[in-house]
Amino acid sequence: MDIIIITGGSKGIGKALAEKYAQENYKVYSLSRSIVDLQNVTQISVDLSDSSATHNTFKMLLDEIKKLDISSITLINNAGRLGTIANLENISSEDISKSIQLNTTTPLIFSSLFIEATKQLVCKKQIINISSGAAKNPYEGWSVYCTSKAAIDMMTKAIAAEQNELKNGVKCNAIYPGVVDTNMQTNIRSTDEKDFKNLQRFIDLKENNELYTPEFVANSIYKIDVNNELKNGDIIDIRNF
Repeated sequence: MDIIIITGGSKGIGKALAEKYAQENYKVYSLSRSIVDLQNVTQISVDLSDSSATHNTFKMLLDEIKKLDISSITLINNAGRLGTIANLENISSEDISKSIQLNTTTPLIFSSLFIEATKQLVCKKQIINISSGAAKNPYEGWSVYCTSKAAIDMMTKAIAAEQNELKNGVKCNAIYPGVVDTNMQTNIRSTDEKDFKNLQRFIDLKENNELYTPEFVANSIYKIDVNNELKNGDIIDIRNF
């Protein structure tokens, strides 16, 4: 049985990934706060910005999954939030904390539990982190988001280095999905330009139909995955594939 676990599978890229892998006869689990209409996807409601709930819910799920006959297992750390768009001094401590929790701490917790739970499995085991070009490019107004995604890239490299040392390690990669037509983009375009100097670029991308659809991104990630195109620790931009 081929298993895929997706965080934030109720909307955007996560939902498109859940639908794509389900269509390809994977056993798909989605962990997100919302439950939506998804065919052949096991949905688990959890607040991924709550460390304790995240740990307990995922541990219980992994304990159940371990009872299955597994031929491959993948964790996609997709859930994330942009948070308040503004210069850092204008962002509340609570909002900073919530963004780092969801974008960085939760993927670390999930990856830790996933690696521990699958260490006895001899099969394809991998973690795919949905990162962003914001990991490399500083945007004014996105200081927290950029920081959190840079952390995801380093997490990817560090996990890959650790797992490379093991006989039966987990492969870990990160993917930049490009600029995708999701709710996050809608929020960006409604920002005041004084809080986000790159606003016009994102408005132009929408008006010129230059945004990727979540379905295109999901199909691209699926192809990269099944074709085994990445080496452990690779961080790639789907625009280059």
